[in-house]
Amino acid sequence: MNRNDRAIVALVMLAHGMVHTYELSIPIFVSIWLTEFDVVNLGVTQLEVTAATLGLVVTAGYGLFGVGALPGGVLVDRVGSRRLIGLCLFGMSASFLLLGLAPSVVVITLALLLWGAAASVYHPAGLALISKGVEERGTGFAYHGIAGNVGIGLGPLLTAILLLFFEWQLVAGVLAIPALVAGAYATRAQFDETAAVAADGGDAGDSKADSGVDSLAEFLGESKRMFAGGFVVVFLVVMCSGLYYRGILTFLPNLLEGIPTFRPIPLAAFLPAGVAEALGVEAGSGRTLQPERYFYSGLLIVGVVGQYVGGKLTDRIPVEWGIVGSFGVLAALAVVFLPVANAGLVPLLALGAVLGCFLFVIQPFYQATVAEYTPAGTRGLSYGFTYLGVFGVGALGGAVAGTILTYSTPAVLFLTLAGFATVGAGLGLYLVRQRGSRAEAGATAD
Repeated sequence: MNRNDRAIVALVMLAHGMVHTYELSIPIFVSIWLTEFDVVNLGVTQLEVTAATLGLVVTAGYGLFGVGALPGGVLVDRVGSRRLIGLCLFGMSASFLLLGLAPSVVVITLALLLWGAAASVYHPAGLALISKGVEERGTGFAYHGIAGNVGIGLGPLLTAILLLFFEWQLVAGVLAIPALVAGAYATRAQFDETAAVAADGGDAGDSKADSGVDSLAEFLGESKRMFAGGFVVVFLVVMCSGLYYRGILTFLPNLLEGIPTFRPIPLAAFLPAGVAEALGVEAGSGRTLQPERYFYSGLLIVGVVGQYVGGKLTDRIPVEWGIVGSFGVLAALAVVFLPVANAGLVPLLALGAVLGCFLFVIQPFYQATVAEYTPAGTRGLSYGFTYLGVFGVGALGGAVAGTILTYSTPAVLFLTLAGFATVGAGLGLYLVRQRGSRAEAGATAD
């Protein structure tokens, strides 16, 4: 990599890790908010704080994270990636600072909406920056993905560790600092955003294949053309993935609290006497180690392996079969989750490792499928719709999970999640048949 490549990759790695650090720290706070707050005061009325109401709150923030990807992609072409990434980082910092000051669920909602709006612009900005500015593009994308997975795993782990010693408001405020520092770095970073385009040939960036859509009419026309073809099925596939992903992760720490294996451990008893004294943790202080938070973090860290395996498999098997197989495993895991969770620690740890792996194995498959079922000229637009499906529509998984946990049982939730995965597998089989039909048609034409 040359100097320009390294400067860009350093920024996008930092920002990508931050986005997913905050994204997946939120479910840990949800389990605290369920006990911290009793009502949502809306002025004219009050609502009881339940898994259903918090599910809607989290869905609002996560939903904006996905919905904002489409206008974010338009802004990238108007404002530039570096500036948008800086605004993203400062916005996420401000949102967690507001979260740390939140006296009520209403303010928590505003903080999560601010986070969703700020974070939504990152993926189109970061991916566009790599594609236009990094000459060793493949390496840049690889490092970018690794940084995202580090944030996915270590962000919740850092949050869980900080919550051992500090109240959640202070932890949220502390988490605001890294994004603030990263935002300051983004404003000072020096690089050429279009170096790779220039290297490929002076006006390459002006071609239709690179510029995407330039007007509302063109946007509507290209969108209609995409959804008239196979992409409509791919979009339903990514929706199923997002609904399963958000549905199982949003309340997972809270679900695990009720499992006997994860009883809280008094922190004073867990730490050596000298260490406990140095940290000011006294016996009877009420501070406890919450094992379910570390299980959740570990499950996400395993996702690094899943991403790598999935990426390798996309080069070795048809992506449609990869989607069928991945969803099939996810459906089976949802069905057996509760029985295995109650069978003891070792089976639960094994199940968590497999679940963490397959939650992320499927991502390279659907990303590669998008590329196979969309024209190169609107590839950026197609990935914008992909993020809308995964993060936007998929955010409803949190609301679905919260509603089920409030008015029904965890068993119903996991059966619902199995249903999402089963539908996804069925859609994958449809794509397999379509691929076979196209191959037969091509052979007949020859």
